[in-house]
Amino acid sequence: MAQTTDKPTLKEKIGYALGDAAAGGITWKVMSIAFPLFFTNIFGLTVADTATLMLVARLFDVVTDPLMGSLADRTQSRWGTYRPWIIFGAIPLGVVFALLLFTPDFGPVGKRIYAYTLYLLMMAVYTAVNVPYGSLLGVMTDDDNEKNEFSSYRMVGAYAMGFVTLLSFPYLQKMVGGTPAHQYAVLGVLLGGLAALGTLACGLLTKERLKPVRAEKFSLKPFADLFRNKPWIYLTLVGICMNFFNGFRYAVAGYLLEYCLHGDVTVSGLIINYTVFMTFGEVTCMIFGGVSPKFTKWVGSKRKAFSWAALLCAVSSVAFFFIPMDPKYIWMMVAVVIITSIGIGLFSPLLWSMYADVADYATEQNGTSSTGLIFSSGTMSQKFGSAISGALVALLLGLSGFVSGTDPATGQTVVTITNEASVQHMIWSLFSLFPAAIALLIVFLLRLYPIKK
Repeated sequence: MAQTTDKPTLKEKIGYALGDAAAGGITWKVMSIAFPLFFTNIFGLTVADTATLMLVARLFDVVTDPLMGSLADRTQSRWGTYRPWIIFGAIPLGVVFALLLFTPDFGPVGKRIYAYTLYLLMMAVYTAVNVPYGSLLGVMTDDDNEKNEFSSYRMVGAYAMGFVTLLSFPYLQKMVGGTPAHQYAVLGVLLGGLAALGTLACGLLTKERLKPVRAEKFSLKPFADLFRNKPWIYLTLVGICMNFFNGFRYAVAGYLLEYCLHGDVTVSGLIINYTVFMTFGEVTCMIFGGVSPKFTKWVGSKRKAFSWAALLCAVSSVAFFFIPMDPKYIWMMVAVVIITSIGIGLFSPLLWSMYADVADYATEQNGTSSTGLIFSSGTMSQKFGSAISGALVALLLGLSGFVSGTDPATGQTVVTITNEASVQHMIWSLFSLFPAAIALLIVFLLRLYPIKK
């Protein structure tokens, strides 16, 4: 890529942060935390339908994400290579998200068709915006420290907006009133509008300084080159595991409050529902996402910093399993969530900065830029890990005795627990032991990652 002496500004870093505040802090946060519970307990899908929906969407993403990355790499416009996708994808992202949180007055088959159509459309729009957004990091600067700062701003933006979204969610529901389905529909419009504005601001405030070295014509060679790129292979596996770790915890949080702690916990007037419960982690991630660049310099490399943070997550996740399943221990649970989130906050910015390193490595090895294609694997791993974990949560809950669906006669959602102890134990394990095992796998994979920066 051509180098430049034009330095990034604070305005651009804030603009870049707004992009993940919209995608990560609003749309993806709600999809990761609220959707499994929303689909089974409010929308009226069966557990099997919910699991299948997320699995089908992941197979869809395996194809669309790398294709989007390759398409973005070849885009040439007055707005640049990656920014036009962000600018013109902003409004569709917000509209489809709002429609996905609407519960139509259909029977079981109609609801299934609606959910599958809108969810797949949401994944397509999210891909069209978020793959170019991630790739944008590779063309805004060629300075490694600046890349770390952009990644840090990105994570702070995502976690700050995630904190606001999750903390305000139960209070906004109460303000809207009516049925849960009505509440989610109204919040879908509100949050979808904010996501569209944040995404548009990101596209307008950022700047592409580096010109990708483009291949003269479309070729399958960049796809083949990926599988000869060892840093990409290991980092993509790390990214999938990282999102499995987060995905299990987010997807099961609603069930944990509902079925292990028997509903919202009110402490000194504070309503602790599943979104607020995870908010404590969001604000911690926001703080330590900002600390991540300094922590990385202190440790000596991104790989070591990532490994130490993942190890902290493994230990704290195991500790959560041994907390008594009782609302009076809610602050102990919150404390462990905060400790776990320190690790998440430290390693989250590193993944995207390391993808920028992998993109530079690929350009050196192959002679042409495949930045969009490489960053698309980061987005794919995000969606793959989060949705597969959500599908597994639904599937494992079903196997343990959780049954949901829509009554064909009344159209009402029906939930039945056939084995309460089994369901509770599964929920508790999915929030603690499953993520702990995945965090240890991350540490192992990072030992094999060959770039030492």
